[in-house]
Amino acid sequence: MKITSARLIICSPGRNFVTLKIETDEGLTGLGDATLNGRELSVASYLQDHVLPCLIGRDAHRIEDIWQYLYRGAYWRRGPVTMTAIAAVDMALWDIKAKAAGLPLYQLLGGRSREGVMVYTHANGSDIAHTVDEVLKAKAEGYRAIRAQCGVPGLDKVYGVGKGGHYEPADASLPSEHDWDTAKYLRHTPKAFEAFREALGPDIHLLHDVHHRLTPNEAAQLGRALEPCQLFWMEDPTPAENQAAFRLIREKTTTPIAVGEVFNSIWDCKQLIEEQLIDYIRTTVLHAGGITHLRRIADLASLYQVRTGCHGATDLSPISMGAALHFDTWVPNFGIQEYMHHSPQTLDVFPHDYHFKDGFLHCGEKPGHGVELDEKLAAKYPYQRAYLPVNRLQRDGAMWDW
Repeated sequence: MKITSARLIICSPGRNFVTLKIETDEGLTGLGDATLNGRELSVASYLQDHVLPCLIGRDAHRIEDIWQYLYRGAYWRRGPVTMTAIAAVDMALWDIKAKAAGLPLYQLLGGRSREGVMVYTHANGSDIAHTVDEVLKAKAEGYRAIRAQCGVPGLDKVYGVGKGGHYEPADASLPSEHDWDTAKYLRHTPKAFEAFREALGPDIHLLHDVHHRLTPNEAAQLGRALEPCQLFWMEDPTPAENQAAFRLIREKTTTPIAVGEVFNSIWDCKQLIEEQLIDYIRTTVLHAGGITHLRRIADLASLYQVRTGCHGATDLSPISMGAALHFDTWVPNFGIQEYMHHSPQTLDVFPHDYHFKDGFLHCGEKPGHGVELDEKLAAKYPYQRAYLPVNRLQRDGAMWDW
């Protein structure tokens, strides 16, 4: 089965998405997500100018060979742009292969390991009382796991806290600037989670995203302070370029650690996994080279009792969510899946067959990954430049990790 065409559809139904559509001489088509939040056009250019011409005429069934060709055949390997582009091709090819087999994608991976995929949703508020209301609302909606982000007194803008409950970080045509004060955050966060745990009781999982803001020692302090609240995980406690830094956190707290949404290869998490410095690996189908490469990361993690916890915010299109749910349904060492609601416009542009029930997402049974694209509707939502924010320290204006 030969690839005859490969093209991009760029649209913005509430936020920007880049979609790859691959067509074959047997009439089967596959869709892959190529969205890199705030850098969407970089991936589009990489695909359009350097990858898509190389696909025409290749056998669409040779997924592994094409993956190796795009990875090992590029002297400049890895990085978020390259690996997101490879992931888009990989997703589309797995979609085609499953359609050719007449099977849902998870069946080609090895079949079910579970009946449903436990997900966590987001709850955020301007202060503790507001956030308590939001986590209780999520509990009432049937979620069994909730990520809580709370405003911090004295800080104008805090990661994860949006207006009216909605949070979309890529919020401006040029980067907005947020302020940060670690001491205020460390004083406030344990008090907030004490209130959340008291309101929810012991049976609902609580998660929190630090978003790379702390030094290893500060992260250890926070982890120890949060131990009575029994978090499911503390996410991205410190920048992970230095994987050995997590050893300092691990030695001082038993709060579980999750990391990896910004990783794009197995090499980014090799030490973290092999030394058991984390509990959950959050690499995604989209930014870690597709299903083909994410399977390798999950297999390595399984040797060290590290479970998956794939990133699943709205900067991934429903195509990525569909592919992730088929992966989650199969992967033996599954932990949890992030789930943010896309806008109604996005869901109209990307019809899908996965569904939510009682705290779990369920992938559909249609052949492929179960997500389609309405190209006519997508054309009504042209690309709009949008950047992620930057962070500056409140005390002196110096740049900080956002």
